[in-house]
Amino acid sequence: MPEQPPYLRIADELRRRIAEHEWEPGDRLPSRAQIGQEYGVGDNVVRRAQELLISQGVLEGRAGSGTYVAEPRQRVRVVRSSAREQPSGSPFRADMKAVGRQGDWESRTEAKVPAPAEVAARLGIAEGDLCVCTAYEFLADGRPVQLSTSWEPYDLTGGTLVVLPEGGPHAGAGVVNRMAEIGITVSHAVEQPEPRQATAEEASLLGIQKGSLVTHIRRTYYSDQGRPVETADIVVPAALCEIVYEIPISR
Repeated sequence: MPEQPPYLRIADELRRRIAEHEWEPGDRLPSRAQIGQEYGVGDNVVRRAQELLISQGVLEGRAGSGTYVAEPRQRVRVVRSSAREQPSGSPFRADMKAVGRQGDWESRTEAKVPAPAEVAARLGIAEGDLCVCTAYEFLADGRPVQLSTSWEPYDLTGGTLVVLPEGGPHAGAGVVNRMAEIGITVSHAVEQPEPRQATAEEASLLGIQKGSLVTHIRRTYYSDQGRPVETADIVVPAALCEIVYEIPISR
């Protein structure tokens, strides 16, 4: 079994000492030089260990002041389930209400945006074909906790009342209900979750450290004819949210 990298060993040690209440939330950690001397490692090893713990929400860095034990934050539960599609109301708002928070979202839509290669492949269209692209920030008590970028083929909804996901008489109704208005039955969705680090832009929007852990979910809705009708890139920060999947069981 390969030896554990030194920075992971130091991260485990710092995490253990926090768990044992040697340092409480809000406490300032010793300097990197002091920690390095204690464990016989260099400043760069300590820095990597602290950056890892910052990305996991265990520590927080304060410019010009040092590194501190982060205050525990209640994570928002994000439930993924096809059974949560509703004719009215929002599953996200329901999730927020369940934990005593006010759920809402902000969005920005651009019509006739050329599809990038990856998006085109997921939608089964040619690269450069026009799409309606909507960027979302989902908010809990006014603070962003989740991001999403949605793509719909323009040739599917162009010229209809549902062309703008957040505009017109069916604004905010969701993909399934909007597609039903133009005679398209959405039968299922496929989600592909994977962990990665937040980009600088994502970190800025979510108010987290650059490089913090997020779950990137690639979700695609399909019609009962097998056509992809929408795909989205959903970004969920690990420090702010926990993801739960509900799996309906048919009898």
